[in-house]
Amino acid sequence: MFRRSLALLVMTALILPAVYAAPEWLSRDGIVMAGSWEPLPFRVRRDGADGYEPNAEQRAAYGREHSPEMVRQLEELGVNFVMMHCYKGGGLEAERESMQDAVRFSKLCHDAGLRVGVYNFSGAFLWELFFEERPDARDWVIHTADGSPLTYGSATYRYYWNRNHPDAREFYHGLVKFAVEQIQTDLLHFDNYSHGAGMDADSVSRFRAYLRDNFNPERLAAEGIENVEAVMPAMTGPPDNFLRRAWLDFHAQSLADSYRDLAEYGRSLRPDVLVECNPGGVGRQVNPLLDHGRLLQAGDAFWDESRRVGYEDGRLATRIQTYKVARATNNAAFTYTTSPLEMAESMAFNLNCLGCICWFEYGEIVKAPGVEEPLDPATRPFVKFFHDRRRLFRNAEVVADAAVLRSYPSHAFAPEAGAATAAVERALIEQPTAFQIIHEHQLGELDKYPVLILAGCPALSDVHAAQIRAYAANGGKLLIAGEAGTHDEWMRTRKTPAFSGLQERVTRVKSGGDVVAALRALHSPTLSVACESMPGICAEIVRQENRWLVHLVNYRSEPAKNVRVELNLPAAVSRARLASPGRPGDLELELQSAKPAAVTVPAVDVYEVLVLE
Repeated sequence: MFRRSLALLVMTALILPAVYAAPEWLSRDGIVMAGSWEPLPFRVRRDGADGYEPNAEQRAAYGREHSPEMVRQLEELGVNFVMMHCYKGGGLEAERESMQDAVRFSKLCHDAGLRVGVYNFSGAFLWELFFEERPDARDWVIHTADGSPLTYGSATYRYYWNRNHPDAREFYHGLVKFAVEQIQTDLLHFDNYSHGAGMDADSVSRFRAYLRDNFNPERLAAEGIENVEAVMPAMTGPPDNFLRRAWLDFHAQSLADSYRDLAEYGRSLRPDVLVECNPGGVGRQVNPLLDHGRLLQAGDAFWDESRRVGYEDGRLATRIQTYKVARATNNAAFTYTTSPLEMAESMAFNLNCLGCICWFEYGEIVKAPGVEEPLDPATRPFVKFFHDRRRLFRNAEVVADAAVLRSYPSHAFAPEAGAATAAVERALIEQPTAFQIIHEHQLGELDKYPVLILAGCPALSDVHAAQIRAYAANGGKLLIAGEAGTHDEWMRTRKTPAFSGLQERVTRVKSGGDVVAALRALHSPTLSVACESMPGICAEIVRQENRWLVHLVNYRSEPAKNVRVELNLPAAVSRARLASPGRPGDLELELQSAKPAAVTVPAVDVYEVLVLE
């Protein structure tokens, strides 16, 4: 036997202090973001110079970027939130001027009524400058398996640092304090939440402590570990052995601990400051070094910078999985939304955020970082709609006929499991279905969902398996694709699978492609929402106090005609209308049936909101 892991305890019961509540403005106004968050010295080095000293032309352009005129231009675009720089990693002396520029620019934005977020630090520091100021920071560097510093890809002037090192933690608390008290930021951004521990002395020491705290000597001996003090992190290789799996779990927990510590410290300075990080988005590929479920509990938002959206050659590309994970954890997803379709998708599936609609580095407004394209004028009506029709987006709860579990140990220790989960999610997206994505810490809330879908979930702890069995015993239905609960959370085969003996509550299908049909069979008479249209139409149904809304997004280049929507709602519908960007007023629609509610939407060009009262 082994002790219950600290990671498991956190996964099931990670909560923030009860005093915290998101500020009222977030729901009232939402976020329409403009970004330029790189300090001037870093830009110089990033763009090919050997050093960090800007030339006169760069200084002049940087001045225009931080001017009242720049703020006015952003306001005219409908921006109400500016993500700007604070600190990149070069040291307090090297970045002193830039940090004071941030104080002044923040005041300009606040005076104009704009909210401000700051890039508070990167996961990698600029060691050429920083080591001159803090020689002891050499001890903070994450080392790879061969003992060399972990660099930021090909940017060898940037080293990743150990976020949990006590001296580093103290240093970065100082930066949080500066951002909250001097810049008066409304949001703290912490970048590159993907690397947090390595072969450095502190990481090795903490990993050994993790093993001692979570596994008794008998369990460790059974895994071939006689002397914990001789163990080194298993930083490379497939997750096919105990030590590698323990390292991945330790790493994921280290990131979650670091983020929670920064969030709690920032809110101790000002309770309403928002907290956000960048672990990357949610999709088919799973990064076993981090667990979105554990990480996001501490914050208010996270970034997905990866994918574009659209429909091409019969394939749908979306960020819906990111948005669903964000919304289920009461987070906003920050994405680049530079087209009407990207804005439509964000309005339909995101929480309180339209996205980052432009980049204004050196005072030049373009679509996104690294491009020279101007803004698409077709996005203007979508920005206006997001502002003018805030009642369509506030206090809306996602309606879900089913929850899909994203199991961290399954995905991290059996990589093919992540692909199985993602395939089911895509099927539910492509055949518009009311569903939500959840993680282990949300298994105590299963009573909200009529069906729990387990696809790609072979590895479940005894605690989580018991929660699922209790849900089934209380009337919940399980829809299982492939293996589920056949192993414990360390991928040890169970003698008896966790859900044997529950035949009357379990529906099993062979593959993810069968899940939608099986889900429909489990519901009577219909699912909450059904759309009859061409492929490439996605839908999200939400409930407000006295009405339901169906957000319809067309990913195709041509309009979708005569989209029939049928909803099995708990009450009869008396009125149906259609709201859309660019339309001067709402379009009244004829109800073909009141219960279930049935209506035909004449056309969906990009985005329509069906309002049922």
